[in-house]
Amino acid sequence: MTIARSRVENGGLILFLALITVALGMVVSSFAGALLWAALAALLFQPLFQRLLARWPNRRNTAAAVTILIITVAVVIPAMIVTSLVIEQAAGVYNQMRSGQINFASYFEQVHDALPMRLQRLLDKAGFGSFERAQAEISQAIGSSASMLAQRALSIGANAAAFILAFGVGLYVTFFLLRDGGRIGPAIVRALPLEHSVAQRLADKFVSVVRATIKGSGVVALVQGALGAVTFWIVGLPAALLWGMLMVIAALLPAVGPAIIWGPVAIYLLATGAIWQAAVVILSGVIVIGLADNILRPILVGRDTGIPDWLVLVTTLGGINLVGLSGIVVGPLAGALFITGWQILTEQRAAGGAVQDPAPRDAS
Repeated sequence: MTIARSRVENGGLILFLALITVALGMVVSSFAGALLWAALAALLFQPLFQRLLARWPNRRNTAAAVTILIITVAVVIPAMIVTSLVIEQAAGVYNQMRSGQINFASYFEQVHDALPMRLQRLLDKAGFGSFERAQAEISQAIGSSASMLAQRALSIGANAAAFILAFGVGLYVTFFLLRDGGRIGPAIVRALPLEHSVAQRLADKFVSVVRATIKGSGVVALVQGALGAVTFWIVGLPAALLWGMLMVIAALLPAVGPAIIWGPVAIYLLATGAIWQAAVVILSGVIVIGLADNILRPILVGRDTGIPDWLVLVTTLGGINLVGLSGIVVGPLAGALFITGWQILTEQRAAGGAVQDPAPRDAS
């Protein structure tokens, strides 16, 4: 009776925890993005907090507050300024497209006419049936993308109050996660219903993937996008900051990279006779932008994250489609924990099989 009662009580506790966890998730769902980025910021800036705490022992509140101030001045304010400029340039490009000042169909026609006849015939036969149809399809796709950017800009303006509230919540939570992170992290690991070694391994993988995604891939992508924007500004390309931001997004995707942005730009410049501008874009893309990844990534975090490049690409795109910008981290994190979980299960099954089926002894 005692054993049965204990099982019922344990089952009831597990059911209660599951229900209350779901309820809590529903309550804070509107702030899920803010809470996620608060946790990521606390994780990334924990070393800075520890340095400040070493300077001011027993003043955790002061160290956390100064860390928040540094995050705001060094990261948040510049990000807001750049975002506003990108939105302004996107809206300008969209208005120029609607007025006819920018006509992507004519740009593609110029590139098409500058190609050798054999390549022209191949393009006319491939995919769209005729180049005119390709012009219409591509122009429509670009127009839809610009329209979506303009709608997002209006949405951000309309939801300014909600954004400010979420931003305030994020900073507030970040303060406490910085101050108490040294206790919260180990407490969560101990509370997980897993073996301690398994929980610790999953936690270590979580930290390494977040660090690789934000500190490594994120910083490298920002540097490559900034270099691309400067290059486009030098050659006189309109809305250089907008194209640089698109290069940041492309740089986050393995097997795609920033070349998907600067490559077509260089082809257009060559086709329209802007030889030195095209040469600058190509040299910058191959030498400066290309080498930035090879130089910065090993310095920041190293390359071994335990995730294949194809899985990073798929999970990043899927994460962005599912949860928006946060998917840049959520997608690869889900893929890494998936691989780690199955590796642990495989190792445990192999160890269990070795214990249950020892090697047969030699009969002689």
